[in-house]
Amino acid sequence: MLKVGLVGAGHLGKIHLRLLQEIPTIELVGFYDTDEKVAAKVAEEFGEKAFPTMESLIAEIDALDIVTPTINHFVCGQKALQAGKHIFVEKPLAHTLEEAEKLLQMAEEIGVIAQVGHVERFNPAFLAVDGNTLNPMFIEGHRLAQYNPRGTDVSVVLDLMIHDLDVVLSVVNSPISHISASGVSVVSQSPDIANARIEFANGCVANLTASRISLKNMRRLRFFQQSAYVAVDFLKKETELVRLTDDKPASPMAFEVNTGDQKRYLLYEKPASPPVNAIKMELEEFANSIMSDAPVRVSLRDGYKALKAAYEIVEKIEARRGMFGE
Repeated sequence: MLKVGLVGAGHLGKIHLRLLQEIPTIELVGFYDTDEKVAAKVAEEFGEKAFPTMESLIAEIDALDIVTPTINHFVCGQKALQAGKHIFVEKPLAHTLEEAEKLLQMAEEIGVIAQVGHVERFNPAFLAVDGNTLNPMFIEGHRLAQYNPRGTDVSVVLDLMIHDLDVVLSVVNSPISHISASGVSVVSQSPDIANARIEFANGCVANLTASRISLKNMRRLRFFQQSAYVAVDFLKKETELVRLTDDKPASPMAFEVNTGDQKRYLLYEKPASPPVNAIKMELEEFANSIMSDAPVRVSLRDGYKALKAAYEIVEKIEARRGMFGE
């Protein structure tokens, strides 16, 4: 069994603790949290050992699950990597690009398994289209959330949009050629709503909007490509697929269309989403990758690329706000 420890026993950390307890290939050694009162309460609630220091925890494990505030990701990851331990780091990978790059270099030099917690890659709705070839030329995304004071210390780009950035970068197999963006601060010091237009070298364009002052929640990406349209609803965990085919499908959800030269058919499908817990699945895959020495689905390099794009969007927004005196 893989010996795993966790650092950071906050809201998300407790979710990780519960799921780690349920994974048969993992032995949860214990956890560490800087707040002794929180640590004592969580230890009693979960029946797990609260270690007095992070170093004492690292000494007894094979892998560390880092679920601390982002500003502490680098210190925790660095200590674990220096001890030769595998790491799972919640998104975003680090507080700065420099820190993210250092973690990436360390993990590659040491040769350990390292994964970033971009959980939407494991969302059942996205998994439902994983078997279908996505080759989009236009992507539209909306990630809207009702106001919550937690997380407003950073831009909505790093808080929410980064989820969609990671998914888009995993789908579009082409480098970014240009980014334009704008954002507005409504209730906090940093932007609460942002829009980014991301152009790729292969001609694909992604238009992403993120807001944390919406009246309703929405997490949706739509992919448009030759002869197909795919809509992924990460909140409802539902997927819709519309395909253009030459042969008439044996389905009541097929409609004849005239494309000018021949009769073709539009087929509407709703692929079944696999019944999985996304956080549990990402932790299971992390453990399996370590035990089988196999690549992870979301690598530190993936996490770095998403963070780099996010910071470029933040810079574009700040430059635009400065230009117009906002």
